[in-house]
Order: sequence, then C-alpha cells, then structure tokens
Amino acid sequence: MSTSSHPIRILVADDHPLLREGIAALIAEQPDLLLAGEAANGREAIERFRAVSPDITLMDLQMPEMGGIEAIEVIRRDFPSARIIVLTTYAGDVLAQRALRAGAQAYVLKGLVRKDLLDVIRSVHAGQKHVQPDIAMQLAAHIGGSALTSREVEVLTLVGAGNSNKKIGLMLSINEDTVKGHVKSILSKLEARDRTHAVTLALRRGILQL
Repeated sequence: MSTSSHPIRILVADDHPLLREGIAALIAEQPDLLLAGEAANGREAIERFRAVSPDITLMDLQMPEMGGIEAIEVIRRDFPSARIIVLTTYAGDVLAQRALRAGAQAYVLKGLVRKDLLDVIRSVHAGQKHVQPDIAMQLAAHIGGSALTSREVEVLTLVGAGNSNKKIGLMLSINEDTVKGHVKSILSKLEARDRTHAVTLALRRGILQL
C-alpha cells in the first residue's frame, strides 16, 4: 500500500484497448491506486503525461506513430523525476537494455500483469527499480558481448525479410562482398549457426522487431 494519503496516480500507454481496460479494472480494485489517464501511442503518452503529471507511467514499447522507448526518452528528458514501468510482450535483453537506458525504472512482461504489476507499481513509486528475474538473467548473460552496429542491424533486417546478399547489396548500395562481411560478423557476434538462426536469436533478444 502507498504510505501517502494520496493514491498513486497512473498513466497507461498501450495501443490495445482491451489491455488498457484490464489494467483500469485492476487499478480500480486498489484503494491506493488511481487511473489518471490513458494513451494509445507514444505521442499521446507524452501529451497525457504533460496534462496529468502521473506518479507512475505504464508504457508499452511497440505502438503506432511513436514507440515506447522514444516516448520514454522525451518524458525523461523533460521530466527527469518521471517514474516509468515498461509493460511489454518482448522479453529480449537488448530491448530491455534500451528501455532501461532510456530511463525506465522497471520492465514487466504483459503475461505477468496480474501476478506482479501492482507490487511493481508500489515499489517503483517508493523509489525502487525492478527487472523480472528471467530478463535480468538474459541481461547478465550478454554483458560484455559485442553489440551489432546499426549497419549490421540493417543487413540482418533485410536478411530476415528473405533477401539474398546480392539483393541486400543493391538495396544498401554496397557490394556483395561487403554484405557477406557483415553477415559473417553478425553470425559471430550472435553465436549463430546460420542466417536463419541469427534472425531467430535477434528476434528473441529484441534486436529485431519484424
């Protein structure tokens, strides 16, 4: 429960109305929590944050117009004390790392909303951070690993779309040998067996969102 006499005011940003309704119903059952506003994309989240000044913002990552990470960066730039909890279906360590670097204080998977969300809201409001154990293990497992460059991510995205090295070269205005070099580097960094395995690992870790 909140130690304050005032309820914790919460902004929910998610593009799925049913999920927002479910969270609203969950919050309504708690006397120390109050739904202060809703948003369906990152731009709306920024606007609603400025309008209602919530204590806690629940932020989805994949939304139309502007994604959650971009919205977190803007909110934290303009409101450094903002407390933001990422609420997502993506368990990948790279995506979690990006969200936490952008300024989120917690990272919660949507599948565990009923189990964990209320406790996480209260702990983040009290100044704590929270990353679920399985995600924390992924983050720890890849500490010190070589990150893909922006060009390598671009190449891997095109690989994931089914393009050959030759076609990728034409699309990026680079020669085929350069593409092959990028693919070799990608496989090494991801410890992938082949191109398909690299795409699978990249999706799992949140490097790609195809």
